[in-house]
Amino acid sequence: MHLLRRGDSGPAVAEIRGMLVRLGLSSGEPEPPAGSPAEFTFDADVEHAVRAFQQRRGLITDGIVGPATYRALREAGWKLGDRMLALLVSAPMSGDDVVTLQERLLELGYDVGRPSGVFDDLTERGLKAFQRDYGLASDGVCGPQTLRALRQLGRKVTGGRPGLLREQELLRRAGPRMRGKRIIVDPGHGGADRGVVNSGVAEADLMWDLARRLVGRMAATGMEAILTRREDTCPPEAERAAFANTAGADLVLSLHTDANRSMHAQGLATFHFGSGSGPTSTVGEALAGLIQRELLSRTSMLDCGSQGRTWELLRLTRMPTVRVEVGYLTNIGDRRKLLNAEFRDIVAEGILVAVKRLYLLGQDDHPTGTFTFSDVLAHEIARNEATAI
Repeated sequence: MHLLRRGDSGPAVAEIRGMLVRLGLSSGEPEPPAGSPAEFTFDADVEHAVRAFQQRRGLITDGIVGPATYRALREAGWKLGDRMLALLVSAPMSGDDVVTLQERLLELGYDVGRPSGVFDDLTERGLKAFQRDYGLASDGVCGPQTLRALRQLGRKVTGGRPGLLREQELLRRAGPRMRGKRIIVDPGHGGADRGVVNSGVAEADLMWDLARRLVGRMAATGMEAILTRREDTCPPEAERAAFANTAGADLVLSLHTDANRSMHAQGLATFHFGSGSGPTSTVGEALAGLIQRELLSRTSMLDCGSQGRTWELLRLTRMPTVRVEVGYLTNIGDRRKLLNAEFRDIVAEGILVAVKRLYLLGQDDHPTGTFTFSDVLAHEIARNEATAI
């Protein structure tokens, strides 16, 4: 879709403003007055409302309505009970009503995975289990009877982080060994989509190279590392998430660089699923923090923090997923580092070590920045020999 920003006008802006008014984020009428042109101007009030909405939803707070913000605005307009919900394979239903349903089922003890806002097969299974346990027709359709039952049952859990214990238990059961773990490595962009391009340097090429270095090191430890794309392809984020879900991955690592109109913007950031006010991937949050600390100690990059976001890949994957933004290609210093093959080796090693730390759960660990690739290999060999005995 065409990006909408301050100064634009037309029916599309009128639609955006109407959505914001209905959500209580902007003043005025939700629809243009009768007889007037169906146009509004994207003014300061609309921009402020868009920024407030983006911040609330864990989106990039730029005040611009692009595909992600538009989709989130449409989804925010649905409340549980507005429509019947069911699994539609060809065009899955999505919206805030689906999020509410998923959160209610989680609170009642039914595993529907992450509250992604997409009515998928896992949501259907959880809903069928609820219907069966409460004497309803187990058809997987959230209609009037199911809604009535959900409303009659008082909330068993409020606040907190639904799924926290489930994620942590899965991590504990996985054990400290790297061998056998399936990791999806996602080099950002690709093919005709070059990502950030500056001074002839393309994000897609750099992240492809970094991903190959990371996959090679993971394979050496016995992990099964799989790339989400070929060098000449660029699957959409929803497709990359579906690939990871189908593969039954343990973790997803997405590699990107950033850009900014200011040449002074620089540094390293990591992102995990979470909006700051709702459910959070606790293991994803822990891994993001580990990667952030490892890379900062090894590269001396500026610390831009570890943050929760609701971007598609983070939201739609069923396993802990972390997106790593390795510097700004628009910054001379960061770009110089990224062009250095030895630097990319350091980043690959730091990410691998962070994954190892995650599975060690604090046991037999080393101080941040001192655990090396050789240490990881030695640890794996020792574990394998102990298992053989």
